[in-house]
Amino acid sequence: MAVDKICWQVIAEGQYHLSGVLDRDTVPDFWRQRHQWMPHNKRLTIDLADLSRVDSAGMVMLLHLCQQLEQAGSGVMLHNVPQQLKTLFRLSHIEPMLAACME
Repeated sequence: MAVDKICWQVIAEGQYHLSGVLDRDTVPDFWRQRHQWMPHNKRLTIDLADLSRVDSAGMVMLLHLCQQLEQAGSGVMLHNVPQQLKTLFRLSHIEPMLAACME
């Protein structure tokens, strides 16, 4: 059974792990609290391997996160992007925008 929350963990300097559920129920509160977890590294990786579910709200949150970090001068790399999220990117025609930051 999936845990219906978002978990943001610092693994090491510049390495983060995002797990849980990114959907319309969990994203609003998580995003409002971003001042508590938003990284400030110049280069960072975010591991998405343990996302159990992502909907369009989660996808948009990840886009905003990447945009804000890049505007702040950070290089962002998304690791282990789940197939469900890749499909959302493709269906939304934003996959090309993120190609440089996905592995």
